[in-house]
Amino acid sequence: MPHPVDPVVPPHVSVPGQMSHREIMEALSGLLLAMFVAMLSSTVVTNALPKIVTDLDGSQTGYTWVVVATLLSMTATTPIWGKLADLFSKKLLVQSALVIYSAGSLVAALAPSMSVLIGARVIQGLGVGGLTALVQVVIASMVSPRERGRYSGYIGAVFAVATVSGPLIGGLIVDSPLGWRGCFFVGLPFALGAFVLLQKTLHLPVVKRPVSIDYLGASLIISGVSLLLVWVSLAGNEYAWTSGTSILLVVLGLAILAAAVYVELRVATEPIIPMRLFADRTISLATLASVFIGVAMFGSTVYLSQYFQLARGMSPTKAGLMTIAMVGGLLVSSIVSGRVISATGLWKRWLVGGMFLVVVGLGLLGTVDETTHLALVGLFMAVLGIGLGATMQNLVLSVQNNVAASDLGAASSVVAFFRSMGGSIGVSALGALLSVQVADKVTSGLTGLGIASDGHSSHDIPDLSTLPAPVRGVFEHAFGASIGELFLIAMPCALVALVCIMFIKEVPLRTSVSLADEVAPEATEELQTR
Repeated sequence: MPHPVDPVVPPHVSVPGQMSHREIMEALSGLLLAMFVAMLSSTVVTNALPKIVTDLDGSQTGYTWVVVATLLSMTATTPIWGKLADLFSKKLLVQSALVIYSAGSLVAALAPSMSVLIGARVIQGLGVGGLTALVQVVIASMVSPRERGRYSGYIGAVFAVATVSGPLIGGLIVDSPLGWRGCFFVGLPFALGAFVLLQKTLHLPVVKRPVSIDYLGASLIISGVSLLLVWVSLAGNEYAWTSGTSILLVVLGLAILAAAVYVELRVATEPIIPMRLFADRTISLATLASVFIGVAMFGSTVYLSQYFQLARGMSPTKAGLMTIAMVGGLLVSSIVSGRVISATGLWKRWLVGGMFLVVVGLGLLGTVDETTHLALVGLFMAVLGIGLGATMQNLVLSVQNNVAASDLGAASSVVAFFRSMGGSIGVSALGALLSVQVADKVTSGLTGLGIASDGHSSHDIPDLSTLPAPVRGVFEHAFGASIGELFLIAMPCALVALVCIMFIKEVPLRTSVSLADEVAPEATEELQTR
């Protein structure tokens, strides 16, 4: 399907709304701080989760759902935020997302139980979904794809800083008198700073046109995805995979999603996910790759904090320090790839090479257990980080390069949506699998020690410091071996993403913000002879 374009604009005519480098950097300061808030919301809590779940009398399923709740609401609302960005003020939307995130953080910080905490994480996810989608959309509306790699490097750097500092800050807070509740307060000053900075620096034209929001499509998408995630996270633990409950959830979830596709295709005037976008091969393959990247990335790395704290007996602070290896690789590769792509306009080699390293990194991490030398674990994490840094931002860039300005929000959020959905599926499925594997290994280990184990204790997340040495060894082996196996399960998903990326056709990056500004030579000559 040909791309929709606006009337041809001669190359010598300046494009309204074009921003200078200084103006872009001023606006980018607030956007990057907002992105830092979004990333910090998940990373700062990572090393606190074992302590949180222990204090609130949670289980492995509860641990999983503290993560999944945010991912789910972020996933379900990302395309909605993206669509709203095509219709309303982008600055107002980013600021609204910051307010929603802050409200969720306050509730989470005061949560008296696991159920309240999970509900608060849903609210946080609504805000994070907006920040994640809108920052990409706003940058795309200011900067051409050719130059966007340069600015995407800054996003990668902020992502890396938040990912490095988050676990460290979280670990220090958990080990301090503030306790784990302080982890939810720490993002509030940054959110306030981002709000004020955006008010001063971000000035974009607001699109004024008739608005029709697809509430039905949005509701169906959220409902269908939610049912499938509930099924994938609870099956095998709360009920059998082949039980009537399991079958009902799958059938109902798929039926609702099928209805959502019909609504998007036939009913909605302004669909949340414009299905015509998938007529473009790059968008279709990038979307499919995003799903499997999400499964591999979120599904495997979210349990690293459990590996370091429960299999290696580290404190939250030390567990945070261990993430530097992976995020250091991500930081270097995101900045370097962004700079080189801006200089050359060529991006596919970075996607292919990065995804190959993700596959290798997951395979290497699949060999770890509670006895693996920590230097090797750090090396394996660095390989994975380098691969992710060269892949994540640049995959969005390849999609943005292929759509008209009017579809930037929807197209960018579609990629983010499917990556987050893959992450939600990965965290849910691998978390359910981890729960079963750990329970089996703990039961077997305790039986070997002559200790009777009930089902409840084998599913609990223990406080290792309170356990006798032999029992502690059983839990360390159970978590170490089981988490290592998760990486091996995630590796085929990364391999599928690699195959998808290899079939994406490389289109040289545009040097203008909009497809409408790309002028065919014959059209230019015709205009100049008039």
